Amino acid sequence: PPPPAVQRSAAAPGLWYEKAAPGDRRLGKVVTIAKSKKFRDNHGKVLLEGHRLIKDALEAGAVPQTLFFSTVGHLKLLPEAEIKRASLVKVKFEDIKTWSDLITPQGLLGIFSKPDPAKMSYPAAQLSNSLPLLLICDNIRDPGNLGTILRSAAGAGCEKVLLTKGCVDPWEPKVLRAGMGAHFRVPIIANLDWESVPTNLPAGIQVCVADNNDPDAPAGTTSVPRGAGSAPDSPKAPVKSSPEAAPEHEDEEGAAGIPELAAQHYYEDWAQTPVAVVIGGETHGLSAAALRLAASTGGKRLVIPVVPGVDSLNSAIAAGILLFEGKRQLLWRHKQEDDRQELP
Repeated sequence: PPPPAVQRSAAAPGLWYEKAAPGDRRLGKVVTIAKSKKFRDNHGKVLLEGHRLIKDALEAGAVPQTLFFSTVGHLKLLPEAEIKRASLVKVKFEDIKTWSDLITPQGLLGIFSKPDPAKMSYPAAQLSNSLPLLLICDNIRDPGNLGTILRSAAGAGCEKVLLTKGCVDPWEPKVLRAGMGAHFRVPIIANLDWESVPTNLPAGIQVCVADNNDPDAPAGTTSVPRGAGSAPDSPKAPVKSSPEAAPEHEDEEGAAGIPELAAQHYYEDWAQTPVAVVIGGETHGLSAAALRLAASTGGKRLVIPVVPGVDSLNSAIAAGILLFEGKRQLLWRHKQEDDRQELP
């Protein structure tokens, strides 16, 4: 089709935009392709929707490629200097409604270069409240859960979030919606194999794992370890091997190379400086590699006790409980150190 007509924005005279023909199938195809993981992986682009998410992305330094908007008024809500770099395309709201995954579309979509955590400018308030607290996601495959977990990580002031291979793509539209802007408030390093995880952790860190196997539970009442933070197929502490969770090779630590870790309740003291928490997915639980990493750092299994008969907690809920408890402990330790320094 012929290129859309170029017009100057009366509301923002410094901006020029293209006006697309109603029902332009070419643009609809572009948006559909931009939602796919293949597009994200092959072209390094992500699709963002809505004022807040796009504004957060622009303020954090994400590079816009194309912005689709239904009214010029949408542009006034965005930093003009940043959106000048993008191709601006005015389309009918009915078209955006067709392309959108939202129940109530806002009339604003954007294709951005996939953000590089090393080049992002995170909000000053986020940086000033950052703690030596890291999160490692292990096999989190539900988009809504991962987005909620990222939101909790940003809210708790996590320094960094690591996603291992097997986690859902954090730039998937459903994860972005559930994250509510967390993607542009905390560094997210995705698609890591376990061998490279230690190189993304600070020196001297202790890695703890979330687990729902309560060592104090009466015999026969311990929940089956499925769900958030469960150890691989071991209904009783300490953690033992399981055929389903076994790695491909065995070693001297056990039949499947899974080490034993000391268990304690999450509200007991564990948040040393710095500390990382591993959250496992609800279907597969923690991987053997996560347990080996925790063991190598002197880490522990953190148990969130639940009422007998309740299988497990949702992984996002477990992450929120542990991250904010870790924050509480770190802040308390920091306060104690300050109080000691003030003593004569």
